[in-house]
Amino acid sequence: MSQGFVTVSFIGASIMFILALSGLSKPETSRRGNIYGVLGMLLALTAAILGLVSANYFILFGGIIIGGIVGLVLAKKVEMTQMPELVAILHSLVGLAAVLVGFANFLDHNPSFVGIDKTIHDIETYLGVLIGALTFSGSVIAFGKLSAKISGKPLLLPARHFLNLMLLLGAIFFGVLFVNQSAVGGGMVPLVCMTIISLAFGVHMVMAIGGADMPVVISMLNSYSGWAAAATGFMLNNDLLIVVGALVGSSGAILSYIMCRAMNRNFISVIAGGFGTESTAQPQGEDSEGEVIAITAAEVAELLREAKEVMIIPGYGMAVAHAQHTVYEITRKLREKNINVRFGIHPVAGRMPGHMNVLLAEAKVPYDIVFERDEINEDFPEVDVSMVIGANDIVNPAAKEVPDSPIAGMPVLECWKGRSTIVLKRSMATGYAGVANPLFYKDNSRMLFGDARESLDNVLKNLD
Repeated sequence: MSQGFVTVSFIGASIMFILALSGLSKPETSRRGNIYGVLGMLLALTAAILGLVSANYFILFGGIIIGGIVGLVLAKKVEMTQMPELVAILHSLVGLAAVLVGFANFLDHNPSFVGIDKTIHDIETYLGVLIGALTFSGSVIAFGKLSAKISGKPLLLPARHFLNLMLLLGAIFFGVLFVNQSAVGGGMVPLVCMTIISLAFGVHMVMAIGGADMPVVISMLNSYSGWAAAATGFMLNNDLLIVVGALVGSSGAILSYIMCRAMNRNFISVIAGGFGTESTAQPQGEDSEGEVIAITAAEVAELLREAKEVMIIPGYGMAVAHAQHTVYEITRKLREKNINVRFGIHPVAGRMPGHMNVLLAEAKVPYDIVFERDEINEDFPEVDVSMVIGANDIVNPAAKEVPDSPIAGMPVLECWKGRSTIVLKRSMATGYAGVANPLFYKDNSRMLFGDARESLDNVLKNLD
């Protein structure tokens, strides 16, 4: 295959990836976006194999077959509730690939690079390994937190900011040393030292972030993996990797910004430590030991039948209970009775951006009745029944009413302003931010305790 054909194929693949990102921005076009992404990757792989690879085909196809089988098994085995940790561990593989490619490129570098060209190439190699190592270790820790193998509480070491500064200065020092030694044929020792520092920094950075900030961490690591790919593209002089890496890196950065805005946070405060640093904090100004009014499934069904406006607010509890299909059946029955049912989605509901949207789409909930928080928050005074399914922090009035709460200022779904609120939970436990929720004790709130799926199944039976 000629170099011109490879270039054209890479341009076509880049266009496909841009169309994929555009399609994934809306639930209605997400399926089409996925198809564009698959076609773009297929075109890129074909062009690279036929136009760039000249040896070691057995190893190459062996890797493709093994990777394809692993991907197929994961796609069939991993449930939607496990998607956040799957995304995190896949980010780690991108980071690891950047590290391995960086070391391979350094050990078998192009001898034609001399002078300033070699210095630039060494910097590209160094940055690729640095970002890749940070992404790898940080993603592994994020996977551990999301899968509950590691505690979601932030690990706040003494003088942690000073430690981060020392790690950063160490990376810069070894970077200068690497460039100087590489110019005379060395550089392996400072490169290895920097890799260890980056791995340690990735671990410490994510360990210090609280559980409630994990949606930001996921999008942040997504951005890092993109920049690692872009640095690898510069290292290998591969335009497609540069374009794709820049697309992923910039989109991840934008998503991180959106997530931070959704929680009234800034990026630096997330890195410094997450929500819930005081895991036992109780919101002041509310009696957290007030009376909780329980309700039965039959009573919930009666409230829903008598309502004209119903708002359903899904949370991670719905995902864990696999209750989205039952929620759809309840929605369908209510709409058949001419009851207006809408869904209110908070940007950080669940443990991954867009998690709830994907679950509802899987259950075939119509896109046109699913709304973001900004679109429906002002409508709650007109809502007869708000049904909160396994959500906690995103409907916590303490964010609005308690100035010294750890989540003070976080934009939330203000369901307590409606006529009545039904909260489905297993217990009175706090949410991922570790903050008690005054919503449970409000006069117009009722608690339906138990597994969300079982509770909703009983509500559905009583709707008949």
